[in-house]
Amino acid sequence: MSTLGSSGIEVFPLNLGGNVFGWTSDESASHQVLDAFVAAGGNFVDTADGYSAWVPGNSGGESETIIGNWFAARGGRDRVVLATKVSQHPQFRGLAAATVAAAADASLTRLRTDYIDLYYAHYDDADTPLEETAGAFDALVKAGKVRAIGVSNYSAERIREWFEVARRNGFTLPVAVQPHYNLVERTAYERDIAPVAEAEGLAVLPYYALASGFLTGKYRTEADLASGPRGGGAQKYLTEDGLAVIKVLTDVAATHGVEPATVALAWLRTRKNVAAPIASARTTEQLPALIASATLDLAADEIAALDEVSAR
Repeated sequence: MSTLGSSGIEVFPLNLGGNVFGWTSDESASHQVLDAFVAAGGNFVDTADGYSAWVPGNSGGESETIIGNWFAARGGRDRVVLATKVSQHPQFRGLAAATVAAAADASLTRLRTDYIDLYYAHYDDADTPLEETAGAFDALVKAGKVRAIGVSNYSAERIREWFEVARRNGFTLPVAVQPHYNLVERTAYERDIAPVAEAEGLAVLPYYALASGFLTGKYRTEADLASGPRGGGAQKYLTEDGLAVIKVLTDVAATHGVEPATVALAWLRTRKNVAAPIASARTTEQLPALIASATLDLAADEIAALDEVSAR
């Protein structure tokens, strides 16, 4: 198990992404994935109030509703560490104090729970003073509605500013950061966010950990991109350098008798402060490769080979 910064909250070292619930995975399939994840020892589920407003016919909150219905059907809320986010729901845009308070209550209703374990500011809101936003999150912690705070898609400068504001006002400090980080997207995180995470003891929970499916190894030609619902997101990695990463990833995976996705997630676990990479499963068949990453230990030469090829 990993710990979320200074919170004392212990999590399975793989964070199950709920972005596909209500999008490429209907309620029944989503519940099967959640059942299988928990049965395999998983306890950490990530969603957001905006998931999946981008789907025609959806209005936002579908993922949270599906998870809430699962809690209602299965029980065991206390066995799951639940993360959700605020700022992107069509009805609750931005991070003004009143918006954060109302959005949190709406999330709690959809999730059928009275607390959120980890509540993120999903995207920075430049129009709202950080003091107001940090104060709104602090109020949720003091009210017992939120156990711990995280930030996602914030610049390093703004994360530092949040800490300054929080310390000055005696507000609850964030314990986690959710950055875009994987074997083919290293530069921005390692240059900017990693030093802040180290300085403040933040748990790092990388999203797009599999680069929109590219690091599963299933997209190697333009024709492959048409085979999956998220193939378009992998297109930009279909380069000579990207395919060189896939070659090393595949070789390491073959040595261990696992899938390339397993190795890609296990590599993230070797990075300092990374507590649990986020990866989603549309079906239960996709889950074993993700779960296996939590216990796969890569050899030093394998880590070095992946470091080298991905640094290009």
